[in-house]
Amino acid sequence: MCGILAVIGKDIEAGKISALSKRMSHRGPDESGLKITEKGYVLSHERLSIVDLTTGIQPIQGTGSAWMVHNGEIYNQMSLRNNELKDHSFRTTGDSEVIVHMYEKYGYDFVDKLDGVFSFVVIDGDDFIAGRDPIGVKPLYYGTDESGAMWFASEMKALAESCVEFSTFPPGHYYTPSTGFVRYYTPEWFDSEKAVQPADLTKLRESLIDATRKRLMADVPLGVLLSGGLDSSLTSSIAARLIEGTGQKLHSFSIGLDPEAPDLIAARKVAEYLGTEHHEIHFTVEDGIEILSKLVWHLETYDVTSIRASTPMYFLSKSIAEKGIKVVLSGEGSDEIFGGYLYFKNAPSAEEFQKETIRRVQRLATADCLRADKSTMAHGLEARVPFLDKAFLKTAMEMVPEEKMPKTYDGVEKYILRKAFDTPERPFLPDEVLWRQKEQFSDGVGYNWIDQLIEYASKQVSDVQMETAALKYPVNTPMTKEAYFYRELFHKHFPQESAAKTVKRWVPKWQKDLDPSGRANETHVAPGMKKEMLKV
Repeated sequence: MCGILAVIGKDIEAGKISALSKRMSHRGPDESGLKITEKGYVLSHERLSIVDLTTGIQPIQGTGSAWMVHNGEIYNQMSLRNNELKDHSFRTTGDSEVIVHMYEKYGYDFVDKLDGVFSFVVIDGDDFIAGRDPIGVKPLYYGTDESGAMWFASEMKALAESCVEFSTFPPGHYYTPSTGFVRYYTPEWFDSEKAVQPADLTKLRESLIDATRKRLMADVPLGVLLSGGLDSSLTSSIAARLIEGTGQKLHSFSIGLDPEAPDLIAARKVAEYLGTEHHEIHFTVEDGIEILSKLVWHLETYDVTSIRASTPMYFLSKSIAEKGIKVVLSGEGSDEIFGGYLYFKNAPSAEEFQKETIRRVQRLATADCLRADKSTMAHGLEARVPFLDKAFLKTAMEMVPEEKMPKTYDGVEKYILRKAFDTPERPFLPDEVLWRQKEQFSDGVGYNWIDQLIEYASKQVSDVQMETAALKYPVNTPMTKEAYFYRELFHKHFPQESAAKTVKRWVPKWQKDLDPSGRANETHVAPGMKKEMLKV
């Protein structure tokens, strides 16, 4: 994983581009690369070495005049090398180089042939193509400066001050000067009426195992983020099985306010069950409040949910990176795919349930994917997300919605996923974790975190400020004092209106209390209270 910056225009000052690229050095602390093309365009790269540690420095040249920078991982790179690109010669052994050669062979029509997560720019003379992965696991921004030059960057901070207008690059699209934006990723499941496949537990289980196997590709130590919830526990369990007999030791990491945090208790059970080398991190509310401004600079959002959840993830990532781990598996995406958030229990119909899962998956780039990428990459740590594998998405999203709805199973969310891994012959997880109620990450680290954060933030904003909030912030006007406080932090770093427009707020549907905490839902059951779960 890395940070990329590309500027396509005349009279570009390479020194300036290099300095702006260094604002993303946290994304790639291992080495930097800069290329000025024959037309005077500039490609810059900040590298985190994961695959091909010795020859994978970027920008990478193709066999001709094309040059490329890439942030991400191409999981089918060996298949592409051995088939579509078998006649190409390669300069590196890494996964990134296949992108420039695919461009050389297919022109613009190659992006959907990539299986992985990515943002990239290829420049070939006056021509260029920029692309982003199907769901937006990897970030990318684009803009234009006063001279008309086009800018592309992994993070907004690298281009915001130079561009007169900028925005987020849409997931599942590529851009070229002759075509503009083109949506290359158009799966059938985008249409809610195409969800007609009956549940196949074996196919669902094997598809997630395959997705996890792909994401074990690395030449560096591997870890797992283990919150103790269903999703991270499943990916941890699958990874533990896949590396059995290899001599590798799986490191698991959890965080909470204190040893009695709901997530930490559950995570300990899973780690003991799986035999991982477990690391437990604690932080205080004061610690979290102290780093909020820096956190917002890294996240580039003022969304309340993202900030609440990113704070513990930021501390956890720092601790993981300090232990020499560069890659972790994480469980993002599952709640969107399977309707796991507690508000999904209030869906009025199967059709509306399915539409909401599609909307949530399509907006992951503005929420959980943004949080997972930027919280981890703030410390040069790469998070991989098996649930957002293209093949797994097809399997899960085309399933009839009735099979995923909590109402079908006496209110048990993600029942079908739990049941797929409820294998008596060799259980993937302890029963009490496999059937544990959904606990959102920002709640699971300890309920005092959100409660005291709201209290602190509210004291920083006056009633007068709230009354005039729409005048100061007409775009996405903050509706609570907590939201206003985060907006102030964001505005300090990113005062441009274009920056404000990049943010999408995470708001639950179908419930009276619109606070994004899972505890705001009336169906939430606090730890210690008994709740029978249906297992048939």
